[in-house]
Amino acid sequence: MEYFASLYGLIVGTIIPFLVVLTIVVFVHEMGHYLVGRWCGIRILTFSVGFGPELLGFSDRHGTRWRLSAIPLGGYVKFFGDENAASTPDFSAVESMSDDERSRTFPGANVWKRVATVAAGPIANFILAIFIFAVMFSLYGKPVSDPVVSQVQPGSAAEQAGVMPGDVVIAIDDQPIATFEDLRRYVSPRPEVEVVLTVRRDGQSLDIPIVPRRSEIEDQFGNKMEVGLIGVVTDASAGNFRRVDLNPVEAIGEGASSSWYIVSRTVGYIANIFRGREKADQLGGPIRVAQMSGQMATLGVGALLQLTAVLSVSIGFLNLLPVPMLDGGHLVFYAIEIIRGRPVGERAQEIAFKIGLSLVLMLMIFATWNDMSILFG
Repeated sequence: MEYFASLYGLIVGTIIPFLVVLTIVVFVHEMGHYLVGRWCGIRILTFSVGFGPELLGFSDRHGTRWRLSAIPLGGYVKFFGDENAASTPDFSAVESMSDDERSRTFPGANVWKRVATVAAGPIANFILAIFIFAVMFSLYGKPVSDPVVSQVQPGSAAEQAGVMPGDVVIAIDDQPIATFEDLRRYVSPRPEVEVVLTVRRDGQSLDIPIVPRRSEIEDQFGNKMEVGLIGVVTDASAGNFRRVDLNPVEAIGEGASSSWYIVSRTVGYIANIFRGREKADQLGGPIRVAQMSGQMATLGVGALLQLTAVLSVSIGFLNLLPVPMLDGGHLVFYAIEIIRGRPVGERAQEIAFKIGLSLVLMLMIFATWNDMSILFG
């Protein structure tokens, strides 16, 4: 009986929220490809959420097969003239077609139509994230607090640098600071990297060099991560905690800002891995996403929607990486085609796709290893 209760809890508490979040993100991504492809006059053969054998499906009047497939870890749109789900061109089949048929294939479309169709997937992910964030800001407002230091933790980097209670942080590295959250966001991804705080103290501006310390923090679910901390806090009295109501235009702007923060944080993290400043153990795969989905589900629909937005930005960004098989890899081919005036050769594309597949598989294996290490380490 205990086993079935645990299994029920796993399915309802983790697997279902994970499938809901991932299905929304994948569906929106592929719908971006589908809608722009249709608008460009390209025939779509298959729209699939998931990979592998078809579980459910139907064919519409345009000849597109809509599928829900067995492996729920992605999806694809297969265009007329594609050899496979990765949009590898079927050159031999396209060459044997009539001019009218070829014009409706993806490889036979104008290069700018291919650029628009491929870019539409990641763009749709960014739009989804901005929309979700904007709705959340419209409904609940934006929680803010003034960047006023109420306490400097003993022995912290801030204390050693000379930061004092009552200091008002007005800039970091010459970038204006409006809220305490701005301060935290700037410092967090910069452990062991010197920054310069500009504070207002007794009516004067002071520049204070400070090196955030690498610190491990733990959230309410026990998830751990390393961030940069300088050791300052604010409270309701000093920080004037409040919630600011936003109109729709302001909410969209904040949604775009939140989405950009996720992208910039991701880029910074990847760059720091190559610089040797960060460990790669924060790269997570589907197991970690499933775990986080279950955790966010316990906090309510709002938290799960925010996770959906974060995942949507992450998938949009990942797909723009210049790796063959990903959307970004295709865009690199099209950029070369625009510059050269002719497509990249068939053999070169074939080799590139094989390399891209290897890179993607290695990344998935590495991310899954990280997931397993965290779960069972």
